[in-house]
Amino acid sequence: MAHDVPVERPAPTGRTFFGHPRALATLFLTEMWERFSFYGMRAILVLYLTAEAADDGLGLSESSANAVYGTYNAMVYLMALPGGWVADRLIGARRSVLWGGVVIAAGHYVMAVPTRWSVFAGMTLIVLGTGLLKPNISTMVGALYDRDSPRRDAGFSIFYMGINLGAFIAPLITGFLGEKINWHLGFAVAAVGMTFGVIQYVLGRRNLGDAGDRPADPLLGADRRRALTRAGVVVAVLVVLVAALALAGLFTINTVVNTLTAVTVLVTIGYFARIMTDRELSATERSRMKAYLWLFVFAAAFWLIYDQAGSVLNIFAAEHTDRDVAGFTFPASWLQSVNPILVIIGAPLFALLWLRVGNRVSTPVKFAVGLVLNGLSFVLMAAAAQAAVGGDLVSPWWLVAVFAIQVAGELSLSPVGLSATTKLAPVKYASQMLGLWFLATAVGDAIGGQVARLADAWSESTYFLTFGLASVAFGLGAVMFARHIRALMAGIH
Repeated sequence: MAHDVPVERPAPTGRTFFGHPRALATLFLTEMWERFSFYGMRAILVLYLTAEAADDGLGLSESSANAVYGTYNAMVYLMALPGGWVADRLIGARRSVLWGGVVIAAGHYVMAVPTRWSVFAGMTLIVLGTGLLKPNISTMVGALYDRDSPRRDAGFSIFYMGINLGAFIAPLITGFLGEKINWHLGFAVAAVGMTFGVIQYVLGRRNLGDAGDRPADPLLGADRRRALTRAGVVVAVLVVLVAALALAGLFTINTVVNTLTAVTVLVTIGYFARIMTDRELSATERSRMKAYLWLFVFAAAFWLIYDQAGSVLNIFAAEHTDRDVAGFTFPASWLQSVNPILVIIGAPLFALLWLRVGNRVSTPVKFAVGLVLNGLSFVLMAAAAQAAVGGDLVSPWWLVAVFAIQVAGELSLSPVGLSATTKLAPVKYASQMLGLWFLATAVGDAIGGQVARLADAWSESTYFLTFGLASVAFGLGAVMFARHIRALMAGIH
C-alpha cells in the first residue's frame, strides 16, 4: 500500500494555504470532516449499544458492546490494506478518497435510521469507506511535495491538526444530540459532517493538480481482469458463508466479533511471514525486520489499552462520574474531546523534546516509555474505580488526568513508530510497511475488544489494575531488551 510516496507531479502553485499548496486546504478539510464523522459516531457508539431499549438503545451487555467497539476499530485499520491496493493498482488515490467519503457518508446515514439492524449495516459501510479514504488521502498529501522538500514535514503537521480538530469538535456535538435528544440524531450529524467533507473535496478538486489522479502501479489487461475475478470470488464466498451462518442460526454478534478478531491476527501473521521468508531480503533488512517485529508487538500492546478510551472508559464516564456543572449534566461523551485537544497541545512539545534528546534515547526506549505511561494511566483508573465503589460519583478530572497520561504515552510511541517504520522498511516493501503499521493498531484493538469483555466480569478496580501493571511490566521488559533490539536495527536509531 502506497503511503506518502509522491508518484505524481505536485499541484500547481498560486494561492497558498499557510504557505503550502492550496490543495493542502482541500485535503485538510476532507480529513477534518472524515475524522469528525468517525470520532463523533465512535463517541456515542458504546453508550448506544449498552443503553436500554426503553432509552432507544440496543440493550447489549457491556462485554458484548466493548467487543463490538474493539472489532469495529480493528476493521477500520485492517481495511487500509486493501484500500491502499485499490488505489495503487486500480483507480488511483483521488477517486479512492472520493468513493471512500461517499461510502462513509452512506454508512452514517444508514446508522441514522432508527432500527436495530441499521447500526451494524452502517458500521460495515463506514469500515469499507474508511479503508479507501484513510490511507490514500495521506498519499495525496505526500504527492504535493518533492521528497526532499523542507515544507513536507510541516505540511503533514498541518494535516495532522485537521485530524485532531475534527476529533475534538465531533463528540461535543454528536454527544449532546445523541445522549440528550436521540441516538440516531447524533449518528445523523456525523453523516452530515462527512457530506460536507465530500462536497468540499469535489469543489476543491481543481486545486489538486495531478496529485492522486492515476494509480501508482496500475493493473492492465489480463492482470486486471484476473484480480477483479479473484476479488469477486472472495466476495461471493463471504456472502455464501454469511448466508450459511444465518440459516444455521450462528450469525450472532459474538460469532462475527470472534471471527473478525481471528482474521485480523491471522492476516498479520501471514503478512510478517511473507516478508520474513522473502529470499530477496538482505541480511541487514532481515535483521531490521526482526527488530520491527518487537516494535510491532509493543505497539499492539499499547493500542490494546489506549483505544479502550471510547469503550470501557466511556462507560465509566457515563456511570461513575459526577458530570453536573451548575445544574447541567454534560454528556459523558464530551470527555472524548479531551484526548484530541491534549494531542494538539502536546504534539509540538514532544517534537521539540525528541529533537533535543536526539539519538541519546533509542526508539525501543521511547516505545517502553509509551507502554509504561499507558499502564500508569490504568493504575490511576484503578484508583478512580475504587473511589467509585458503593455508588459514589467521582470527579471527571480523574479521567482528564488518565487521558493526559495516555496522550503522553501516545506521543512517545505513535509518531516515533511511524518514523521507525519508514526507516526499518526493506526497500522492496517500503510502501507496504506503512500498511503493516496500521495492522499494529488493528491487532491491538481486536484483542483489546476481547480483553475488554473482562471489564464486565471483574471488578473495575481489579480490571484496570491488572492490565495497568501488565503494561508497566511490559514496558520495563522493553527497556531490558532495548540494547538487543537496537543491535538488530543495524544502525537505525
